[in-house]
Amino acid sequence: MIGHQAAARFDTVSDRSLLAPQLHVISGKGGTGKTTIAASLACALAAGGHRVLVCEVEGRQGLAEVFGTDPLPSDSEPRLARLSDGGQIHGLHVDAEQALAEYLAMFYKLGVAAKAMDRFGLFDFATSIAPGLRDVLLSGKVYEAVRRRAKNSPDSYDAVVLDAPPTGRIGTFLNVHAAISGLAKVGPIRSQADSILQLFRSRATVVHLVTLLEDMPVTETLDAITDLAPTRIRVGSLIANRIRETPMADADLQAAARGALPMQVPALDADRNTALREEFASDARVILDERAHHARLAELGLPLVSVPVVPGGIDRGALLAIADRLRAELGRHPEVVR
Repeated sequence: MIGHQAAARFDTVSDRSLLAPQLHVISGKGGTGKTTIAASLACALAAGGHRVLVCEVEGRQGLAEVFGTDPLPSDSEPRLARLSDGGQIHGLHVDAEQALAEYLAMFYKLGVAAKAMDRFGLFDFATSIAPGLRDVLLSGKVYEAVRRRAKNSPDSYDAVVLDAPPTGRIGTFLNVHAAISGLAKVGPIRSQADSILQLFRSRATVVHLVTLLEDMPVTETLDAITDLAPTRIRVGSLIANRIRETPMADADLQAAARGALPMQVPALDADRNTALREEFASDARVILDERAHHARLAELGLPLVSVPVVPGGIDRGALLAIADRLRAELGRHPEVVR
């Protein structure tokens, strides 16, 4: 069980409003920490005794690594963590081949034959002639998990978090209608894609884009917003991850970056004092650069959440610390959670 003093604080009416979107999609450039943010958001949503499912679709088993569990199966949804107030986080590893077998068994009554497809290479053949089919299959499993709540299924969840593909292809992944436009005009797969896109475009779905405050991740985040605009899928927030926080004003940081701040440690010799000033100047330049990128993102007018660097690496305690931050900052933006 995960114990944390803040977990019990999330049972107010305003905090529960964070559960209003049923599907939270997390994307970001590779290396920005989107899986960690997805896991932390799942913890934030589970606080207050809620059941949350966090899904991955890239085959990396990143969630198992973050939560410190065995690799996730693709045919069940094991519990990854339990909060001290009863909240539960479950995990799902979505496998496209198994999803195709289930799809064929459901709509075409192939049963056991569907599971034997891989022996004949039919899955690779199907996805090579219709690359968008894989994304429809992956997102279809997530769609079914979200839909359980409307059906009052006993295995339903209060919210679903999707650790989605990176920002470079998030628009293509979510725009399942375009993915199958040349594949099927009618039939079960077209109906499935239409239903998935209807969910993605509804107020039940919100996309959170994770970035570092560096040039390439920020640029890719801006590109993702552009890519998502024609899909009419809502971007709810931007999450600036692993930032360096300091109370120093810009003017002091600029002076430090030039080496102009008086820094002299009596116990150190001249060479070590010089090395200390140079290290501080380098850090000051990084923080100034981060603030410039932060201002660039702020101009978009979207809720901008800041998650500081977590010293010591990511463990379960760190997940909950980040969850606290996400909960507090996203809770100030009702337009994201309603």
